Amino acid sequence: MRVSGILAVPGIGTYSNDDQAAIKAGAVRDGYFYDGPALTPGYRAIRQPSESLQILLFLDDDRVATGAGVSVQYAGGSGREPVLLAEAARDRWLPVLRDVLLDATVDSFRETSALIAPLGLPRAVAYGVSQALLDAAANATRRTMAEVVAAEYGGADPIGPVPLLAQSGEDRRGAVDRMVLRRVESLPHGLINNADLLVGPGGHLLLDYVGWVRDRVLARRPDDDYQPVIHIDCYGTLGDVFPSTAEVAGFLARLAEKCAPFPLRVEQPMRAASREAQIDVLLRLREHETGVQIVADEWCNTHEDVLAFLDARAADMIQIKMPDVGSLDDAVRSVLACRAAGVAAYLGGSCTETDLSARIATHVAMGAGADVLLARPGMGVDEAVMVTRNEMARTHAVIEHRSRRDGTQ
Repeated sequence: MRVSGILAVPGIGTYSNDDQAAIKAGAVRDGYFYDGPALTPGYRAIRQPSESLQILLFLDDDRVATGAGVSVQYAGGSGREPVLLAEAARDRWLPVLRDVLLDATVDSFRETSALIAPLGLPRAVAYGVSQALLDAAANATRRTMAEVVAAEYGGADPIGPVPLLAQSGEDRRGAVDRMVLRRVESLPHGLINNADLLVGPGGHLLLDYVGWVRDRVLARRPDDDYQPVIHIDCYGTLGDVFPSTAEVAGFLARLAEKCAPFPLRVEQPMRAASREAQIDVLLRLREHETGVQIVADEWCNTHEDVLAFLDARAADMIQIKMPDVGSLDDAVRSVLACRAAGVAAYLGGSCTETDLSARIATHVAMGAGADVLLARPGMGVDEAVMVTRNEMARTHAVIEHRSRRDGTQ
């Protein structure tokens, strides 16, 4: 099957892009808005609506394969590429894509991925284009996208559902109830992005919050079989409160005790100014026995970054943040690299994503065999869990039905 036409259509994402540098510099919050000038190139305001670039590949059987490229909420920070401006990206890259992909055969996702790899696409654009190419390969071979990933990369066998991590956004308490009601496997993320307001002197505010999450799960869980992981994303704020890695490690051990009987993961406890410095900080933290699984995020943006963190053994879990990684080919290879290294693979993304990118990410997680998948799009729990879990359920049902029909099960 071949590509007979290509369109790139500017669209919207689900949440906002936020200028992290301006927020850290003290921008004043006014309701949903931030006041003050943007500091990071590409931003028109400190908080602006996220954009998406919808990629449409017209196939020669009249079907249309689709993808949606986005940049993450804090685009432009911690080594990430600039925020996606969809119209400018379309005008710059659509002619290039037409030159390369028109009349291309799309039966193999890995082969078409190799066509776009040398183009130097912004990672947000590569994310959307590669989604459409995966969709095209699934159409051409009459398989689900998860099956394409598993078959072409030697991924998950068998293909099955993947545990979810839901994110609370700023509704840090109400969201927990919705997560417990839906038996989300990891919760609540917490968005611990302000040291003064959410960690507090000596960490007492975060200790209180984590204890409240544990107590709420114990009080409201449907049965004793529900044993979620408590996963907190600290955005480096623990390093703002405690002056040394040893003190951060001591605090993490206290957090782990507060979470018992549930395991605790802490994402990005401290933030450094470069990839090498970030790896060093996490390595020094891991020298201490904290009882906490450390999750790498900041400065772990690309496939090459993932390999560097893995080579250093800098984390117990790596977040593979798909819009930052770019091409789905790199995302899949990052998951497989984590599996080979014995490090948990968290296939992450962003609240800025679209329903389409969320559904395709679900196929990638299932086909590659990720350990955890971020429920997205948006910051609402119910919507994101619905999109990802329903896609998993449909995909799994299709695969099971075909296996029974073909006598392979």
